[in-house]
Amino acid sequence: MKYAKLGSSELNVSRICMGCMGFGDPGQGQHSWTLDEERSREIIKHGLDLGVNFFDTAIAYQSGTSEQFVGRALRDFAKRDQVVVATKFLPRTQEEIQAGVSGQQHVANMLDQSLANLGMDYVDLYICHMWDWNTPIEEILEGLSNAVKAGKVRYTGISNCFAWQLAKANAIAQRDGFPQFVSVQGHYNLIFREEEREMAVLCAEANIAMTPYSALASGRLARLPGETSKRAEEDKFAKFKYDATREQDEVIIRRVAEVAENHGVSMTEVSLAWLLTKVTAPVVGATKLHHMEGADKATELELSPDEIQFLEEPYVPHPLAGVMAQNRPQK
Repeated sequence: MKYAKLGSSELNVSRICMGCMGFGDPGQGQHSWTLDEERSREIIKHGLDLGVNFFDTAIAYQSGTSEQFVGRALRDFAKRDQVVVATKFLPRTQEEIQAGVSGQQHVANMLDQSLANLGMDYVDLYICHMWDWNTPIEEILEGLSNAVKAGKVRYTGISNCFAWQLAKANAIAQRDGFPQFVSVQGHYNLIFREEEREMAVLCAEANIAMTPYSALASGRLARLPGETSKRAEEDKFAKFKYDATREQDEVIIRRVAEVAENHGVSMTEVSLAWLLTKVTAPVVGATKLHHMEGADKATELELSPDEIQFLEEPYVPHPLAGVMAQNRPQK
């Protein structure tokens, strides 16, 4: 496993971040395909053995049971100061707004619940899960600053935002003396490259780490078109993101398979090796042990400039999908 600094922070993270959305009680959230605690622990332990030290979860994943599974496993299998734990918080609810709960108090409440779920005193990276259109960003930034001052958070990040939103937030943070976001977690992979328009340029200029989710397009970049899996059959959210562009995406997917065959490696390795030329640490979900093995091997695979061009050439612009398609003021 290789390692890198997370943006301007002092966090030294593995080039592969284990995405933990696939862990959690299947009966406690939006996904039916998540793993129970025993199987989640096996994958977390295997990741640690491979050198993964960066773990990403969220309070929204399976009603907090992902955080619980991850916290218990890391307490049993690793020393706290040898892992980097990231979790995410949601925007204020309408009920909170009507009750007069401020953005600062919302951040504090969400963080305390996540720390209780994880069984930890602090998180290394606390991430805004999405832009909160109903709460002034100043309140969110001050709430995060309070958490850093209290020793409950080391660094802060954001997810599912536009480049202008990240630039605005960090400008306000700099102006007001609050911690700036050191990372952004957006939707980015070989068949969805809209982050290259503005976000990638901003991050390179400002030394902000990119840690994209959906690194394998919910498994589509790891298998030939027509092959399937339990998640592929049941993940309605992923179908919403990718089914509309299936035909054009399959051209790229077949090129991934061709490059993989030429190297004698898996499609996972090629897809992630490409992404590793663009970002600090992709968030890679795993529901089987071999998923982490392929991700680990990807850090050693070097693609030639011609191969990168071959993989990129068929791409055409995609409409925004998933959370980013709803990133606008809500009525």
